[in-house]
Amino acid sequence: MKRLIKGGTLVDATGEYQQDLLIQGEHIAQRAAGIVVDDTVEVIDATGLYVMPGGIDVHTHFNIDVGIARSCDDFFSGTRAAACGGTTTIVDHMGFGPQGCSLHHQLATYHRYAEGQAAVDYGFHGVIQHIDDEILTEMAAMVSEEGISSFKLYLTYQYKLDDGDILRALSRLREVGALTTVHPENDAAIAWRRAELHRQGKTAPIYHALSRPLECEAEAIARTINLARLADNAPLYIVHLSHGLGLDYIRLAKRSGQKVWVETCPQYLLLDINHYLRADGLKYILSPPLRPHAELDKLWVGIADGSIDTVATDHCTFPYRLRQQMAQQDFSRCPNGLPGVENRMTLLFSHGVASGRISPSRFVELTSTRPAQLFGLWPQKGCLEPGADADLVLFEPQLQQTIQHQHLHDNADYSPYEGFSCQGWPVLTLCRGEIVAKQGHFTGRAGYGRFIHRRPFVEIKDKGE
Repeated sequence: MKRLIKGGTLVDATGEYQQDLLIQGEHIAQRAAGIVVDDTVEVIDATGLYVMPGGIDVHTHFNIDVGIARSCDDFFSGTRAAACGGTTTIVDHMGFGPQGCSLHHQLATYHRYAEGQAAVDYGFHGVIQHIDDEILTEMAAMVSEEGISSFKLYLTYQYKLDDGDILRALSRLREVGALTTVHPENDAAIAWRRAELHRQGKTAPIYHALSRPLECEAEAIARTINLARLADNAPLYIVHLSHGLGLDYIRLAKRSGQKVWVETCPQYLLLDINHYLRADGLKYILSPPLRPHAELDKLWVGIADGSIDTVATDHCTFPYRLRQQMAQQDFSRCPNGLPGVENRMTLLFSHGVASGRISPSRFVELTSTRPAQLFGLWPQKGCLEPGADADLVLFEPQLQQTIQHQHLHDNADYSPYEGFSCQGWPVLTLCRGEIVAKQGHFTGRAGYGRFIHRRPFVEIKDKGE
């Protein structure tokens, strides 16, 4: 089937172009001004719209079991929400498996979770729970045979790694062509602060944030950067940055030539620590927690000046009613995570592009192109050149609407962005040439999404390279 997207403004990471886009089957066939086709081709009128590469969210947690609860969004509801928000590819962080399990164990588990369910294309990050010779050997096959070219290390939670194992993992992942992603928080400091707060009877939601201050995250960021340097400058990706001090450490590393990249999330750009003082403060418990309002501005500076490389969501949903049942009297009993995969693109466009903080091209770089380049999807994804997958989102830049959870497509029972008025909305989403969402309605199907065998990590330095 052929489709022609005509009359819109094409936006990629290099600029804006008054061009049409011809789709044939699953791929982009041509981009040029004034493409002429016969009447057998379906024409989509994009007048007044931005035509952009579909969003790529490289940080989701669908169907994750965190030990005390399982998230309520599976690979169908999560990718349905993604499609309606203009996201056409997700890369999911696999949860922990049984103690001592192999890397392939969790991969097989997650293939079962996603097969026949995903509505958009997807990949997985490997998860490393422990380090031994067998795990180190197994990494090569995960990259070359399974298409898993990034792996997650945790510096906190049940399967946290010590510094020696982190160093071994960084070194080996560099050798096999993989990008190491890290959840950086100082576990010992958090445990001590949490115990002290409990001893004092301080268990309201605000004490979740006070038990994990930004210094706990910043210390772990700096430590991991130094370990990556010791591992012969192993490529390093810091997930869900929430504050400015950590960003300063990352800037310092970048200036010294170190291979380090960083993501942040809409919650750290738009929500602050005062949300924990609300009557429904349990809705906002996640780790790292929301920070003082001054930190939001520091992250927006990083968005504007290029220090921050990607914006993802860390979408991980636990219903508010469940949070109340489990943690009404104690923040430490609350499962961590927020929904957000459907609103990422709209929120960043409204508060970034429409507000004048960033250009449309920078928006594309943050939400699609740079994620594709870092995670082995480029140029199949995140690109508007002929031969790329026809993953597209058409944005109405002037359309103003208010976020209401009743109109969203996840399985949660609330949105942390309820009542946010936004300018700029996705009005059409195509995944590999098929329309999967239109005017806020899901038009796709479970099982359409395809697992993407991602390429080994290769550093791409320049926009559009």
